[in-house]
Amino acid sequence: MQRSVRSLLFVGALSFLAMGCMSTPAMSEGGPGPAQGYDIHVQAPHMMPDGTPGGPFHHYCKGINDKILQCLLFETTEANAPLVAIEYFVAKDLSRTLPLIQWHRFFHDHKVEIATGRVQILDIDDPEKVKAIAEAAGKTDGVIYHLWQKGQAFPDGTVTFPQSLGHSFPQPE
Repeated sequence: MQRSVRSLLFVGALSFLAMGCMSTPAMSEGGPGPAQGYDIHVQAPHMMPDGTPGGPFHHYCKGINDKILQCLLFETTEANAPLVAIEYFVAKDLSRTLPLIQWHRFFHDHKVEIATGRVQILDIDDPEKVKAIAEAAGKTDGVIYHLWQKGQAFPDGTVTFPQSLGHSFPQPE
């Protein structure tokens, strides 16, 4: 009996928190919060650590400074799609300072990835803007932290590092 009462209280508390989160305004008192501005929408597949292609994943990205862009990755564009991964686009002058073995294990060259033709920039009708975004992305390397593994009911703390399809060692610029 006590266990069922505790379970009921726990579910009630979760429901209360969920309702509070749904009614929380998207902006903090001082203006936009950190979740605002993920408006660059890119779609790309990944090579999963087991060697199989995954995705394509929907990347919603924004710049956080002049050297790093961060992206929230989802498997679909549904409003309730779970966040499955995070990708950072890091300027090559930063990422290429890593030892090559570390770079190769975790990073991939966006210029190479874009050249495969598998990357799509979505929700932008202006071809010049799409070209500018692709050119800027080509000057970065990506590192993906996959947080919610395929087939799992919930993220269990396992983090994997997928690659781009066509990943290879970096070439001198």
